[in-house]
Amino acid sequence: MVVEAAKRGAESVVTALYVRTRQLHLEAEKSGILSEILHGTAGRDGYTLLLRNLHPAYRAIEAGIERHRDNPILAPLAAHPLARTPAIESDLAALAGADWHERLPVLPAAEAYAQRIAEVSEGDGSRLIAHAYTRYLGDLNGGQIVRRLLEKTMQLSAGELAHYDFSAIGDPATLKTDYREALERAGAAAPDAAAVIEEGAVAFTCNIALSVAVQQHLDA
Repeated sequence: MVVEAAKRGAESVVTALYVRTRQLHLEAEKSGILSEILHGTAGRDGYTLLLRNLHPAYRAIEAGIERHRDNPILAPLAAHPLARTPAIESDLAALAGADWHERLPVLPAAEAYAQRIAEVSEGDGSRLIAHAYTRYLGDLNGGQIVRRLLEKTMQLSAGELAHYDFSAIGDPATLKTDYREALERAGAAAPDAAAVIEEGAVAFTCNIALSVAVQQHLDA
């Protein structure tokens, strides 16, 4: 038991999150509007609605990390801010107009996702690590593929794809390495690594539900 505990304590949190969420990741790619985007069959309206409904989740993550910036657990993430909220707002204004927040609905699945993030922001906030992993490392990895797909299939311009543009912060490859290391440090400081790993599954489940909800709204 002691050896097993030691192994768990030394385990990479990023690797553990990857292993725990691998099947959910595959499911997400086959679900809802994300599947349409990856197959090149989604329209601008679908992508715009997805982005609108991801906005509350990013805002909640960033508020949580800022709230815990002096917390030793989340300080590494606060020291590497990848805040996407302003970029998403810029994209939404370009895609849907300055009144996007009034014209585009926030679906119940998006509200539930943001509420979950707000809930795990309470206490030591360590489960936020899983949500930061899911969204930011995702944007630096698969998000770059999504960006190229959107450029090709929807002819979106750079001004409509600021969400995936990290050039004002740094080189994406370097940022990915640095942010992964920040996640590892945060995970090593978390008092309950297992809870962080399980929260990764919750984060992916929320994303799947949101993707499906967006597609259902479009089809209604």
